[in-house]
Amino acid sequence: MQFTRLCSACRRQGIGCFPVSQTSRTFSVLNRPSPNYPGHVPLTRLERGALAVGSAIGSLLNPYRHDLVAALGETTSTPYSIYRLRAAMLRDPTGRRILRDRPRITSKTLDVEKLRRLPENSVGRAYASWLDREGVGPDTRDSVAYIDDEECAYVMQRYRESHDFIHAITGLPVIVEGEVAVKAFEFANTVLPMTGLSLAAYVRLKPKERERFWSTYLPWALRNGLKSEEVINVYWEEVLERDADEIRAQLGVEKPPDLRETRRLLKEQRQRAVAAEKNRETISG
Repeated sequence: MQFTRLCSACRRQGIGCFPVSQTSRTFSVLNRPSPNYPGHVPLTRLERGALAVGSAIGSLLNPYRHDLVAALGETTSTPYSIYRLRAAMLRDPTGRRILRDRPRITSKTLDVEKLRRLPENSVGRAYASWLDREGVGPDTRDSVAYIDDEECAYVMQRYRESHDFIHAITGLPVIVEGEVAVKAFEFANTVLPMTGLSLAAYVRLKPKERERFWSTYLPWALRNGLKSEEVINVYWEEVLERDADEIRAQLGVEKPPDLRETRRLLKEQRQRAVAAEKNRETISG
C-alpha cells in the first residue's frame, strides 16, 4: 500500500486534489506501519473494505450503534471526500483557523451549564436545550482511528463533534426519522459517503414517516444542503452567544417543520380518533 498526501502546490493554494504518492512499502497484517497519530489504526485495503461492509450492515440493523456509524464514515471517506472537505476548509478563512487551532467539542471545552443560562434563542442555549431534550452529551462521539492522514482525521473529528449543532439549529431530534433528515442535509453539504449510505435507514421508517420524509424533509435537506455555506467552516465555539436565526440566515439554512411537534399532534389526533370510535361503540351497544 502507498501512503498518501496532498501535493504541496494544492495545499498552499487551499484546493483539493487526489492524494499523490509519498512513500511505498509492503503493508500487510504482519507488517503494519506505525500509527500516524494517537489512536490511529492503519488498515490494509482488504481490512478497510471488510470494515466498511460490516459497519454498513451493522449500522443499518441498529442505527444507534454510533461506533459502527463512525467506522463506516472513516472507511468510506477516502480517497476523495475527506480531502474535498479539508480543501473546503483551506479555502475559507474560518476553516483555516479551525484547522490551525484544532478546537474540540467536549464537556471539558464547553460549559453546558453556562450555555443553559444564555438567551433563549442563542446558539448555545439551543444546543444545551437540544442535549437535554434528547438525553445526550458532547462526549458521545468516538475518536477517529481509521483515516491515515492526521489532518484529515481531525477534519472528520470536527465534522463528528459538530454534528449535534446541526441538530440544534434545525431542531431535528435523535430518532431515526430526524437522523435520516440530518444525514440527507449533510450528504448534500459535505458529500461524505457515510451520510448518503445512512439514508438506507429509510427502510426502518413507518409508512407515514416515509411519506413525510419524501414530501417534507428530503426536499428540505437537499435544497438547504446544496445552497447553504459549508457548515464544516462554522467556528461553533465563537457563535454560542449569537442568535440562532442569525446563524441560520448567515449559512442559508431554513428551519424545517418541528418534527417532534408534528409527531405529537398526529399522536394526539390518533388518540382522539380511537377514543371517539370507542364512544360510538359504547353508545351503539
